[in-house]
Amino acid sequence: MKIMDFLCPEAITIDLKSQDKKTAITELAELLHSAKKVKNTAKIIEATLEREKLGSTGIGQGVAIPHGKTDVVSEQIGALGISQKGVDFNSLDGEPVYIIFLLIGPAEVAGQHLKALARISRLFKDKFFRQALRDAKTVKEVTKIIQQEDEY
Repeated sequence: MKIMDFLCPEAITIDLKSQDKKTAITELAELLHSAKKVKNTAKIIEATLEREKLGSTGIGQGVAIPHGKTDVVSEQIGALGISQKGVDFNSLDGEPVYIIFLLIGPAEVAGQHLKALARISRLFKDKFFRQALRDAKTVKEVTKIIQQEDEY
């Protein structure tokens, strides 16, 4: 499974404006809507915030992987936001996050969702990968970095 199989290039921003968890999730959901991947952002936001109540998906080292499952999507879809200022995500390490990967999957499919989460978290463990994403100047550059890492 490759990240670019479910990450929508039109739903990548290198200039995430939000400074808190809820608005960051909303901003990424709106990117999926603009990319015509979803019609109903409210359900995506609701599912993601519901999952956040179980515990923060701010996994540390400047990364958050908010995710949820809902019946408004028929396949795994993702959006990626890179913040220059940092987002207060109530992270496990107490630090702001700079890279947020929103993953949304169909309500009834658990296996694919877990595989996608595992792939994303494995990739973001690499500090050089994280830094390369933060240093990227264009969405095209971000896509290229992810595609190169996806090869392994």
